Parts: sequence; C-alpha cells; structure tokens
Amino acid sequence: MTPHNASGSSRWSDLDRPPLAATGLRRALVQEGGLWSSVDVVQRTGSTNSDLVARASSGTAREGAVLVAEEQTAGRGRLDRRWTAPPRSGLFFSVLLRPAEVPLERWGWLPLLTGVAVATGLSRAAGVDTALKWPNDLLVTVDGEERKAGGILAERAGEDGVVVGVGLNVTLRADELPVPGAGSLLLADAVSTDRDTLLRSVLRSLETWYDRWRAAGGDPVTSTLQETYAAGCATLGREVRAELPGDRDLVGEAVAVDGDGRLVIATARGTREAVGAGDIVHLRPA
Repeated sequence: MTPHNASGSSRWSDLDRPPLAATGLRRALVQEGGLWSSVDVVQRTGSTNSDLVARASSGTAREGAVLVAEEQTAGRGRLDRRWTAPPRSGLFFSVLLRPAEVPLERWGWLPLLTGVAVATGLSRAAGVDTALKWPNDLLVTVDGEERKAGGILAERAGEDGVVVGVGLNVTLRADELPVPGAGSLLLADAVSTDRDTLLRSVLRSLETWYDRWRAAGGDPVTSTLQETYAAGCATLGREVRAELPGDRDLVGEAVAVDGDGRLVIATARGTREAVGAGDIVHLRPA
C-alpha cells in the first residue's frame, strides 16, 4: 500500500520524482535504422518482463520494443524473487531482442551484455562507478560499502526472442530500502538522477553493445564482451560461495568468466569448476 500524508496526497508525488517523458524518449530513441522500434511507458504493471513476453508471443511486439513502468507491483529477480519500489523511484524496463545471427548457445551472454551496457551508460550519465556481481547484479558503493542497486533478468520469448528486464534503484532513500544491503544511485552520490537522461544513456549503450555482439555472431572474444565484463566484474578475485541447484555449495576463488559466460571457481582442493547457475555470495573483499 502506498503511504499517504494527512492531506491525502501520495508522499511519493514529491518533486524529485517527476514522471518519465514518454514522447521525448520516443523522439530520442526510435530512429530510422536503429534498434529501438517502440518505447511505451505505463504507469503501473505487475512485471514489464511478463507483459513484453506476452506481447512477443502474440506477435504484437517487434524486436527493439521497450516497455517501461513507473511502478512494478510484481517485479521479479532471479529465482522468482520479488522486486518492489515506490513509484517513479527507479527505472523498471524490459526490451525485446531477436538475435537471429547469433547461435542459440551464445544467447546466455545477453544478461551479462546488458550488465556491461547498463554499467557503461550509468558511468556516463550518472557519474557512478557500477560494478557487476556475477551473473546479473548491479553494485554501487554507498559509504564505502558495496550495495546492490539493480538486477537483470532474461527470459525466452517464443522460439526466436529474448526479453531482458532491468530494475534499477535511482532515488530510493535510506529509509525506503527493501533490505539493508540495498543501494541506489542517489545514495551513491550520483551527479544526476534524472531518469529520462539515465534511460536514454543506458538504452543507447545497450544498442551499441548488442550491435557489436550480434555483428560478431555472438562471439564474446571478438566483440570484446568477455574482456569488458571481466574488467567490471566485482566477483572475480574474491573468495565466494556458490549456492547451486540441488542444495550444493561450492566455495573457492572466482578466477574467470569462461567463453560461455560461466563463473570459474578454483577450490582449495586444486580443482576448477564452471558454474552456470546459482547464487553467489562474496565472502571477502577483492
């Protein structure tokens, strides 16, 4: 339930959280020959990912469709975790991609590619250093401590499509954080929290990286995606615990991201294991 003040107006309708300018976003992003084919902004929805997957499955969305919500009531992270935040306090959006030129086995790079693109876009527009926690968390530094400010979720959409969703805390204040370890661009002292500017920068960065990766046939080396992801990945060089499917844990040092986008962990037994799915817990600073 959204808190209200004594006058009956929403406390989230404060001036530092203006609505997104949908017309301006479309004018800036939907260009002839560009990736983005449409930009729709809705006031409230359960999940932009679910909505865009449904549109793609029904044939009503083209590649490059962007769906943005001012508020998500049933946003999802990995493992179906809930993602909620006050209206207009963040960027909650999904994009539809159809990388026909890329072999299916390389599509697993899409969430990592999106992480690189978001980090690059935020560095330019917000002046914030964003680190990547494998496989799909966005970290910022708040009072010298790493905090999760966002996440990425990719889902198949029919036989030929992938919907990639991004949730990013922009103006969340300390008393609004969903959990103590969360953060936001505001708390990380961003030079700008203008969501229109941030979204344009992130989507332009995503278009650049997606075009480069697609032109390389999805090759993470030729496209420089593997190298760039590793350079910005806060997980590498750390002692980690991988909580794997089947209630199995793997503890060791995260030493690399392999050609399939998996995290390679070196154990105390001298073995190396590539992890493709699971939760990663950072056990010590890099």
